[in-house]
Amino acid sequence: MMKHGAKFACTHAKTVHAGLGQHNLTQDTRGLTPSRIFTCSTARYFSATSLPLNRNRDQEGIHNSGKKLFTPGPLCTSKTVKEAMLLDYGSRDTTFIETVKYIREKLLDVAGVDPSQYTCVPLQGSGTYALEAVISSTVPRQGGKVLVLANGAYGMRVSRICKAHNIDHVLCRFPDEEKVRVEVVEEALKQDTFTNVSIVHCETSSGVINPVEDVGLLLKRYTDATYFVDAMSSFGAIPLDMVACGVDYLVSSANKCIEGIPGFSYVIANREKLFNSKGWSRTLSFDLVEQCEGLDQNGQFRFTPPTHVMLAFKQALIELEQEGGVKGRARRYKENRSVLRDGMTKLGFRELLDDSHRGYIITSYHFPNDPNFDFKTFYTRLGDLDQVIYPGKMTEVDCFRIGNIGHLFPADMRKLLDCIEHVCNEMRLKIPIVG
Repeated sequence: MMKHGAKFACTHAKTVHAGLGQHNLTQDTRGLTPSRIFTCSTARYFSATSLPLNRNRDQEGIHNSGKKLFTPGPLCTSKTVKEAMLLDYGSRDTTFIETVKYIREKLLDVAGVDPSQYTCVPLQGSGTYALEAVISSTVPRQGGKVLVLANGAYGMRVSRICKAHNIDHVLCRFPDEEKVRVEVVEEALKQDTFTNVSIVHCETSSGVINPVEDVGLLLKRYTDATYFVDAMSSFGAIPLDMVACGVDYLVSSANKCIEGIPGFSYVIANREKLFNSKGWSRTLSFDLVEQCEGLDQNGQFRFTPPTHVMLAFKQALIELEQEGGVKGRARRYKENRSVLRDGMTKLGFRELLDDSHRGYIITSYHFPNDPNFDFKTFYTRLGDLDQVIYPGKMTEVDCFRIGNIGHLFPADMRKLLDCIEHVCNEMRLKIPIVG
């Protein structure tokens, strides 16, 4: 029996919230600017902006000009990453081809996988492009069936991709504020046969970190289905042993935790699984096998590559390594999260997720229960102070999100907190906030 009265639904192409305790599978065959100084800034802000060039790492982010993006992406990037784009190279230029080679090899190193067993396939476009490439290229044309594990908007996006390609799939829908429940996945595996299983590592609509490892170990017991992980907002900051939990395909994007520029995404793929799927692609542009074969043969993209973005990404990978790799970056993001959490708690804001969740990528907060609160006004006034947060993406709860990732540092989080308090005072919200 499920605990705490949680709801879920496993359906074909349609979400149905099952009653409490019901585990049956149902089917449906239907397819801040320099000129603006304000009282909230405090001495903390002035000391940060007057730091010498050899400032410490804690202050580095706040010194850079422009808006601060506390969002799930696109994210703030370093000055040196931006400067890497100032050179022009042709797609067949030896230097550019060597850059692509470096990126593919380095991403496998970040993933901690053996290059003889895994490969990296970069693809033009946003992270969703890579999602669609995996789904449309690796699900068998005959007898293919996908188990989609979803507890938010990004899990649901996989279901939408399946629908767009008329791919048979079963949707296991969990509440947005809960993790994917392994016992429910186990029951789904007992009741049906699947060729592919998908899950989101960090469901960015809420901040939930799903049990990718536990689900992967479960799959090893029950099936040889291909295991696909959307690690868009986690790769490069949350450690994940792909081999131990049997991940066949992992997808992420240039402008997330690696802190590159938007413009391409990439797939870390099990070589055997990938090349066994040759001929299955339902598209030309998203054919993952052909993309990989072209890169392996001559180091070139089949179609025009995002040259400047990839030059920037190479620099971003260098800076990731300088910071201490995944562990080093996670350390900074955790510190950002700690500063944010302490500050928002003092202001009275209430988090969406309970203490059982330990994510440090993005944090969702309930709207204040105050008649003077209006999110559009709150968002706009923060934006006027060069602090960009994100609206919520929940279906049943009014909330907003604050990201801890990108080229952000604890000083940036403290500056944001000052600005939030300033805007709350401007809006005449009672502090501490009533959640």
